[in-house]
Amino acid sequence: MTPTDSAPARFALFGHPVAQSLSPQIHAAFARQLSVPLQYTAIEATAETFADLLARFAVQGGAGANVTLPLKQQAAALCGSLGDGARRSGAVNTLVRNDGGWHGENTDGRGLVRDLTERHRLDLRQRRTLLIGAGGAARGVAPALLDAGIGDLFVVNRTPERTDALADALGEPGRVHPRYMDDLKMLGEFDLIVHATSATRSGSLPSLPMSLIGTRATAVDLNYGDSAIPFLAWARAAGAHDAIDGLGMLVEQAAESFALWHGRRPTTDEVYAGLRERYAALVTAD
Repeated sequence: MTPTDSAPARFALFGHPVAQSLSPQIHAAFARQLSVPLQYTAIEATAETFADLLARFAVQGGAGANVTLPLKQQAAALCGSLGDGARRSGAVNTLVRNDGGWHGENTDGRGLVRDLTERHRLDLRQRRTLLIGAGGAARGVAPALLDAGIGDLFVVNRTPERTDALADALGEPGRVHPRYMDDLKMLGEFDLIVHATSATRSGSLPSLPMSLIGTRATAVDLNYGDSAIPFLAWARAAGAHDAIDGLGMLVEQAAESFALWHGRRPTTDEVYAGLRERYAALVTAD
């Protein structure tokens, strides 16, 4: 089965869990805005089932897909080619069907930087930055943060091997410094702290000293809704100047994906405002 004039091209979100995801709503809103025929569904996929489900999706006419936790690094391995951000991060959140294979991109970092710099009017240049996490989400945003001109980037994670692997992959030893959770009390103040773990989805937050928060620090959680509450509450209690969740990043990275698939980037402010107003208590899935 392949797309025809009467059957719009198929797109999907793969991940676990995805039942609560806002991505289908966001892409439907973009499609209405630009009058683009669209079929976008959420497909529940684990690490064990993802490759088979993606292959079946391609046979059924799949033209593109988003990938969320916990599959972003696995998605990179399934691609025949990678864009620069995906190559540098080793993580893919956007798939494009190309010449019978999958081309992988990562729009997470561009989405995050666009949300912070354009929606929240933040200047990221030379900010001493702490990235908490070293999995697919952290990998997706780290290259874009470096490109946006932040200062030194310190990476911490529960698993030292993953911290070291991410630092090595970024290839900037003069700016990127792997550290470990036990080091946090000795790292001093930061201007930007990005929480990129999934720990809060199960109700836990790493123990973070309040001494990490600088005078005008911005704290960002890549999660949104209930999962962002613990980290943002800690940041506000510690005196952060800005505490920002991941809803804006979600909308912006979706717009970047949409542009890759359809050649046109939708505007995002109205979609973001509608979601923010409609979902006072979001349950995160992306």
